[in-house]
Amino acid sequence: MNNLFFSTAYAADAGGIFNPTALMQYGPIILIFGVFYFLLIRPQQKRQKELREQQNGLRRGDKVVTAGGIIGVVQATREDSQEVEVEIASDVKVKIVRSTITTVIPRDKPTNDN
Repeated sequence: MNNLFFSTAYAADAGGIFNPTALMQYGPIILIFGVFYFLLIRPQQKRQKELREQQNGLRRGDKVVTAGGIIGVVQATREDSQEVEVEIASDVKVKIVRSTITTVIPRDKPTNDN
């Protein structure tokens, strides 16, 4: 007797996951993940690593930009502390957390007119 709500189920091929049709089914998904990894995830991880190195290598006189968009010059820093003293205006110094620094602006290289 045919039921209107359920269809007849048939047994699937017992080829396992290494069945060629199964590999063809999952191939595009694996390819898309590979493309996302090499184009999006890996470069972002590299950028985060570089930023952490820059944050840990701050020295007096470095110009920085915070997550809030404040630009300042590093006045004092200690390796054992997560706080950095930054001058944001003439005689205005604030302490900020190292991890809130998003950009370290490169110092201007002196020009040699020799």
